Amino acid sequence: MSATPRITVHPVPAMGAEDVVVVPSGRHEGSVYTGTEEGSVWRLSHDGRRVEQVARTGGRPLGLELFDDGDLLVCDARRGLLVVRVDSGEVEELVTEVGGEPMRFCNNAAIAPDGTIWFTDSSRHHGIEEWKEDFVRNTCTGRLLRRGPDGRIGVALDGLAFANGVALSASGDYVAVAETGARTVVRHWVSGPREGTRDYLVQGLPGYPDNIARGSDGLIWVALASPTDAVVERLHGAPAPLRRVATLVPERIQPKPRRTVRAQAYDDRGTLVHDLDVSTPDFHMVTGVREHDGRVWLGSLHEPAVAVVDR
Repeated sequence: MSATPRITVHPVPAMGAEDVVVVPSGRHEGSVYTGTEEGSVWRLSHDGRRVEQVARTGGRPLGLELFDDGDLLVCDARRGLLVVRVDSGEVEELVTEVGGEPMRFCNNAAIAPDGTIWFTDSSRHHGIEEWKEDFVRNTCTGRLLRRGPDGRIGVALDGLAFANGVALSASGDYVAVAETGARTVVRHWVSGPREGTRDYLVQGLPGYPDNIARGSDGLIWVALASPTDAVVERLHGAPAPLRRVATLVPERIQPKPRRTVRAQAYDDRGTLVHDLDVSTPDFHMVTGVREHDGRVWLGSLHEPAVAVVDR
């Protein structure tokens, strides 16, 4: 990674382009998809000059993944796991509840070659409008979920500290899931000698991880939405009543994400390979990351734009 990478910001017509996914081949090759807070899914040309609305989910699209046929898997924070037909704009509900309980905060996903979908529900108590409450209170009710090729839904991991991004290893032997509150990336092993166990790809991240994705380079890329906050860290270690009180104070004095543009990439040993840290007044709070052919695309919960970094 060069010392001074070049960042280009591409506006979209609405706020909160939270995640990004790049079409690697076939229909719309080189295009980039993102979803915004008023419920739209957008497709940008590879140079960002053309932006078109693909669909409206009626909710709040967050994590995006591509099926082999070019259609989109959309994690909608309000509606659950959706399929968006990118040519017709049709929206189909795939998963809306788990064990008879509605999902509160569907966040991010990854699709395995056999059709298995791994996805997160960030909290069993708070929806997206209350993400700060769950984050500060550190409820640890996030889950990594699995939808098998037969349509059956199961809970792979529970008790996660704000379960967020999901990515598969290049060989498919583990699923990585980001714990935003704990500043870790957990590995859930699905094959090989460690099948059924969990450990960490990385701990002690220098910020709060959001979406993660395996790049075309085979690395696990991690979006860091904000640097570590000393107040938040102290609150996470405080008694539950104090954490609850902290979310009741006026928003202007609550802990806030600091402006930053940062993403990191790790190999399967948990070794840091790239640390992308860009200083710019034009973009902040990176919540989505996607490396494709040496370019790193970024999404943001708080920006009406996506960005791309040329290395």
